[in-house]
Amino acid sequence: MISLKCPKCSSSEAVKNGVIKNRQRFRCKKCEYNFTVDKVGKGISTYYVIKALQLYIEGVSFREIERLLGVSHVSVMNWVKKYQLKIPEKNSYHPTYKILNHKELMEFYADRENLTGAGMIVTELGDKFMLIKWERFKS
Repeated sequence: MISLKCPKCSSSEAVKNGVIKNRQRFRCKKCEYNFTVDKVGKGISTYYVIKALQLYIEGVSFREIERLLGVSHVSVMNWVKKYQLKIPEKNSYHPTYKILNHKELMEFYADRENLTGAGMIVTELGDKFMLIKWERFKS
């Protein structure tokens, strides 16, 4: 006997009952209900979830996050809703970003002029780096 719970009656008395579309089928001994195990989803790495949420908090739009990470903007919206994140209130700054490799990042830091002005954050993005800099809105 296998210790699976029947989705219909929650009984743990299930036995194997064949294979359907390469998935094991089970039958509940109590209610005679046939069911298969849950399909293993594609699943997105928590790394991408965290990066997407960080970018959202920094003011990057859903579509830009989609283009940067290759994750659906709808997924990002669902994560924002799930974790109840609120974007910071708008102020006179807006984020701009650049994608740089290691060499380009070092060259960016070598120029002292790039290090003055508004805030800046660097985050790893796979084998590249994303540099987010806040600039004042021009009025």
